[in-house]
Amino acid sequence: MQRLLATITALLMLSGCGGPELARWHTVELTQEFRADRVDEVDSFDSYLELEDKLFAQLDREVYAHTGVGPEHTLNRYSAGSAADPRNNQLNWNRSIELNAQDPVGGVLLLHGMSDSPYSLRTLGETLHKKGFQVLALRLPGHGTAPSGLTNVSWQDMAAAIELAMEHLARRVGDKPIHIIGYSTGAPLALNFALDAGQGNSAPMPASLVLISPAIGVSPAAALSSWKRRLSLLPGLDRLAWLNIDPEFDPYKYNSFATNAAEQVHRLTRSVASRLAARANSGQDTALPPMLVLKSTVDATVSTTAVVDRLLKLLAPDRNQLVLFDVNRLALVSPLLIDDPGPLSNRLITDETLPFGLSLVGNKDQNSATVSVRYKAPFSAVVSREEPLNLQWPRGVISLSHVALPFSPQDPLYGQYPPGNEGQLYLGQIPLQGERGLLKISSDWLLRLRYNPFYSYLERRTLDWVDRHQAMDAKRPYRELKPC
Repeated sequence: MQRLLATITALLMLSGCGGPELARWHTVELTQEFRADRVDEVDSFDSYLELEDKLFAQLDREVYAHTGVGPEHTLNRYSAGSAADPRNNQLNWNRSIELNAQDPVGGVLLLHGMSDSPYSLRTLGETLHKKGFQVLALRLPGHGTAPSGLTNVSWQDMAAAIELAMEHLARRVGDKPIHIIGYSTGAPLALNFALDAGQGNSAPMPASLVLISPAIGVSPAAALSSWKRRLSLLPGLDRLAWLNIDPEFDPYKYNSFATNAAEQVHRLTRSVASRLAARANSGQDTALPPMLVLKSTVDATVSTTAVVDRLLKLLAPDRNQLVLFDVNRLALVSPLLIDDPGPLSNRLITDETLPFGLSLVGNKDQNSATVSVRYKAPFSAVVSREEPLNLQWPRGVISLSHVALPFSPQDPLYGQYPPGNEGQLYLGQIPLQGERGLLKISSDWLLRLRYNPFYSYLERRTLDWVDRHQAMDAKRPYRELKPC
């Protein structure tokens, strides 16, 4: 075992000796960021926003003011006035944004993923606001500023910010229901809050949860991130603080990914999974909020099996729903496509022990690009109904991706077609072929789908789910049966 650890350590040290140079946004220390140990100083969401103002002023002084400008920097988000500068827009969706309703029917808290920003759930938030909800898109600590913000943040910092946001929403909407929508890492953070609320450590209990591409289980390799982060503290090994160092051309998401960020996701998912398992084993009878889970069957970031085994199977029956977006079966005729999630989908459909409803979104049949939804009720082994959708797989798209689900095809940044404004940055579907080594953007980045062609269905299911649970008293403990 010691020899194995020594070998891993040597390999990690070698990997930290080369690679791209670190830029200012990788190394700057932004001291005005919120931390869990600042709750005495920052004890309300209003004071959180005041600190956020100071944080973004510091970002301007210490990063933007030291970054070059001009045509050669047009794809640098930290170059003032560049096409990628998020400050060009009327609302900077890197910041916490509250959409106020005059007489709100309820509240919605939006929680983005690791390395993302509130922009991730912007479209859902705006739609819910139009339906009368008070919507708060929270900027989680470490995000929306510089990638260096993720080198020392903890998931407990994020959890402390969520408590402030929920207290604020509760004051704004009174005793009306509050729902949480969590995307990627935002999902286990939502679950963590609900678990705390069930134990009386946080309030109010959410009326429902919507979990999009939820990070319930991540790659076992993430466990090595703590070793790599510690080694990065040694002289000359500072690059080990990064899993990847890429150009920062995306105005609302870090392209570089800190080792500590992977470590925090790993710690968070382990904590939540452990609490869920302990809760199921103890037969605790205070119900968690009903959950709608939406996920792609193929996901290079988080595990679909973990969503089923470590979350949905452990919850009370007949209260939760899983929506899976299948691969394009019409495209699977190619022998190049070998990683088929079909066996998992078929196993879920034929498993009569599952205590949750399942909706599988995919081709109507293998010879058609037209999409339908097959629904299976809890504790059933047969599809009870099929709903045709007025949607088709776009040409050349073989699957969704972890990052695609919350983005509409009409999204001006990540959508299916470029916006009409020629000067506006577009990072959506870019069909490019040529010689390797020519592009500044990696081929892996370009290959990954950035929008959801079936977003209208995801939005409809989300709105229906929230509407259905509006009558629920968010402050009343619900009883649930022991999980099977």
